[in-house]
Amino acid sequence: MSRVCTICGKGPLTGSKISRRGKPKKEGGVGSRVVKRSRRRQLPNLQSVRTSVNGRVVRLRVCAKCLKAGRVARPRS
Repeated sequence: MSRVCTICGKGPLTGSKISRRGKPKKEGGVGSRVVKRSRRRQLPNLQSVRTSVNGRVVRLRVCAKCLKAGRVARPRS
């Protein structure tokens, strides 16, 4: 299963986590240096939701933003 919203297509974001060493100049030190950059991922807040698609009840992975916006039609019981 991929980590992608089936409604809007929101997926994982990638970026860097920066490790610094030293005391900043504005706090009275000699300055902070970048020591290491490690890769990181930010995953979307996906929820498994039962929805009705073309008259059938189907389970979809939907992000929380789409759920709050009401873009998903819940099945009638």
